Amino acid sequence: MIYTLKSAGPKIEVDMKGRLTFADYSSFREITQIVTDNNSKCCLFDLTELEFIDSAGLGMLLIARDKLQSVNGNVILKGAQGQVKKMLDLGRFDSLFNIE
Repeated sequence: MIYTLKSAGPKIEVDMKGRLTFADYSSFREITQIVTDNNSKCCLFDLTELEFIDSAGLGMLLIARDKLQSVNGNVILKGAQGQVKKMLDLGRFDSLFNIE
């Protein structure tokens, strides 16, 4: 996975590209650490260019959601398509996240 971070006040946008798998766990931990260190209340994950996500990747999104909820924040998922959208649909992530 390749990611870029954009900060706009209390909101951080994370643009993700490629594949989100167990191999990306340490990179994803960096993202969640940056978000919590900056006291962000909202994190938008732009999944438009994410081509693949496995069950570990789904779990990482849940970890991010839990971390932000613990500080009264929220996570928004945006632009999922193809296999990524199918996985989010199968996991009923629409009931767990705000999805744009």
